[in-house]
Amino acid sequence: MAEQIIIDATNATLGRLASYAAKQALHGNEIIIVNSERAIVTGRKKNILEHYHQRISRGGTAQRGPYFSRTPERIMKRTIRGMLPDYREGRGKLALKRIKCFSGMPAEYEKEKMIKAGKEKHTTYLNIKQISKRI
Repeated sequence: MAEQIIIDATNATLGRLASYAAKQALHGNEIIIVNSERAIVTGRKKNILEHYHQRISRGGTAQRGPYFSRTPERIMKRTIRGMLPDYREGRGKLALKRIKCFSGMPAEYEKEKMIKAGKEKHTTYLNIKQISKRI
């Protein structure tokens, strides 16, 4: 019943991709997202960078508080985690274990059939790779 879904995140909007992945994981499917660094966040560049900089400055190693990773695949997984119900216990925890995010294309998934999640580029956007370098 459960199937493996491989998604190419190139030019995919981060929030839309995350909600789709969360829903499929809750249905019991294993989700593998490749090229996480190529997913985009739409909006004004200044606002996007302020938002992610604020999330990182709240926690971190110097302060006590939530840690927000800067790598593109962890930003993707953290966004998906935010769309799961009660990710610390129950079905949300099981769904989060079914999700794997990769930066780039791993060799074992190159020849597999995958879903192209991206569409045309938007006018104002930033790649997750650009966000992770600037924050």
